[in-house]
Amino acid sequence: MTKQFPDVPGSLTDGLALGQCVATLWQKYWQATLTPSPGFTGWSLDDRDPHVIEQWMPLWEWLYQHYFRVQADGWEHVPATGQVMLIGSHNGGLAAPDTVMMTYDWLRRFGPERAAYGLMDPRIWQGALGTAQLATQIGAVRAHPRMGIAALERGASVLIYPGGARDVFRPHHQRHQVCLGDNQGFIKLALRYEVPIIPAISVGAHSTLVVLADLYPWMQQLHERGLPWYLGIDPTVFPVYLGLPWGLAIGPWPNIPLPVPMQTRICPPITFKHYGRAASRDRAYVDACHRQVQATMQVELDRLVQERQSWL
Repeated sequence: MTKQFPDVPGSLTDGLALGQCVATLWQKYWQATLTPSPGFTGWSLDDRDPHVIEQWMPLWEWLYQHYFRVQADGWEHVPATGQVMLIGSHNGGLAAPDTVMMTYDWLRRFGPERAAYGLMDPRIWQGALGTAQLATQIGAVRAHPRMGIAALERGASVLIYPGGARDVFRPHHQRHQVCLGDNQGFIKLALRYEVPIIPAISVGAHSTLVVLADLYPWMQQLHERGLPWYLGIDPTVFPVYLGLPWGLAIGPWPNIPLPVPMQTRICPPITFKHYGRAASRDRAYVDACHRQVQATMQVELDRLVQERQSWL
């Protein structure tokens, strides 16, 4: 039986309860930052902790209901049992608020007992260890084929955003464009393990900051001439954006999302004609499946954008 988190209005209106939740999580963050654990490296599925997940739920509920005022639909496309592969195009800078709100939606519907692992950029463990260690306890693992395979072979579901940093920091005028990049690893995994791909899309999250431009080509030239990357990490993107707390930020710095209403949608599963190891190794077929996913998600996102414009 799946666990449903009950609605507890008092927990939202009681500032003391919410404050205690935030204080506990803040303490965990600084503890992980200042005295990081030798574990929580993103290389183990066993670091996911349902107790820690439950500690996050009151804060996520407040953000969902009051800060982002999320409207969500389509969750009936996720079967009550079994594993799925959620594929998304995420938004809103490093905060990625649509990813967080979809994680909350999964947990409040299925409970922490139904494991789902999110494949997260390994550079987070280099540049923001405290954040990475907290995310690991929620279910984040390194975005590496080894971890995707491990999760699927355990029977868990996976959440993947193939576009990575370029997706989350794409310019504001591209906010309604699905960005999966050239990453086809998720297609190979879905074909090999015969897991349905379920698109996860959103509107509004990429307006929680405004990305004006990407300076990465110029910064890369400066790097080639001797300018070191911060912490030795190649960011692959170097945005100029308007957002909190900086006002104007230059570089892929963390941000506090603006309180913009958000709509999220889980779309019908995408199926392919052929599955199995042979299909996953056929480059032409993998490429065709990738184009199919990209095109299908774009059609769904265009429809959601039109609905939002009519609603506004």
